Amino acid sequence: MDVLGIGISAVAPHSAVEEIARWIETGERSYVCVTGVHGVMECQRDPALRRIHNASGLTVPDGMPMVWAGHRAGATWMRRVYGPELMLAVLEHAAEKGWSSFLYGGAEGVSELLGERLVGRIPGLKIVGAYSPPYRPLTAQESDAVVATINASGADLVWVGLSTPKQERWMAEHRDRLMAPALLGVGAAFDFHAGLKPQAPGWLQQRGLEWAYRLAKEPRRLWRRYLRNNPSYLARIALRPPRMATIEGGPS
Repeated sequence: MDVLGIGISAVAPHSAVEEIARWIETGERSYVCVTGVHGVMECQRDPALRRIHNASGLTVPDGMPMVWAGHRAGATWMRRVYGPELMLAVLEHAAEKGWSSFLYGGAEGVSELLGERLVGRIPGLKIVGAYSPPYRPLTAQESDAVVATINASGADLVWVGLSTPKQERWMAEHRDRLMAPALLGVGAAFDFHAGLKPQAPGWLQQRGLEWAYRLAKEPRRLWRRYLRNNPSYLARIALRPPRMATIEGGPS
């Protein structure tokens, strides 16, 4: 589905999990962008980021506005594929199949804490490594060491929690260097599942108001994002309605 030039995959949670599972079973290597209004609008300002989204194996509809756009374009089967819920669904499947995961991202110590919480929550889950990178860019030597560590772990899934657009750029940059079939950028899911930040109530999420909840919790960090992105998205989508299409270099 074409939303302002971004190929949003017309999927529901179960079909997204099935596609990721297919990558692991066949050895195909790709990455997942979990995208809402914020990601779409960042892509309007950054053509390179747009190409990254459109080259993904899946760019799933993380926010209800993406789902509503899909329904408007005729994809009535589309459902929200919420990053934190996708993470749990894939990990539960991974525990059944014996697939292993590496956690990359979060503030210092968050990925390790997340691993402990997830293993306690999902019986049989394999977490084979965790790394919280510094906020500064890694040196070439540090980047090489991270790649070597992830590859040596034998992980099937690499979970990336760096927030948009850092995590999308990281996945695109490292996709060919990592042996894991699936890289998944899930952002705030690291803090949510580590128990460090609360998630919006389900009724707010279904009404497309999760942004208001998050803004109330973190106004100093998020007010510019929402003030800049939300009105601009509404204005642009009114002029360029979403449509079903094949995006060159992206999902069909």
